[in-house]
Amino acid sequence: MARIEGVDLPKNKRIKIGLTYIYGIGLSKSAEILYTTNINENIKVKDLNDEQIISIRNILSNNYQLEGNLRRSETMNIKRLMEIGCYRGRRHRLNLPLRGQRTRTNARTGRGTKKTIAGKKKAPRK
Repeated sequence: MARIEGVDLPKNKRIKIGLTYIYGIGLSKSAEILYTTNINENIKVKDLNDEQIISIRNILSNNYQLEGNLRRSETMNIKRLMEIGCYRGRRHRLNLPLRGQRTRTNARTGRGTKKTIAGKKKAPRK
């Protein structure tokens, strides 16, 4: 089992897919890493030898910000937006969408469950 950046990669998956289990690596970045290390992307993780794992580790540690450091920098960026009080920071604080999506009918996750408001009562007939 390969352990890279503190993440155990799944043994039976291809290395291209296995690298995406690391926070901050998607399919395109995974393919780019494998291209620079000259590793076939169809090899399973369990079939990698030690030299290939070491070369992947070296590239990741030198060129990319991943896992804990990336999460920390993202939270710091969000906190900065909230502190300066910009529009995006206020939307983060209220847990609402911040990229222009409508909230009148959608955004249930941010706004919470529906609160039904009763209609106006009619006057009784005589």
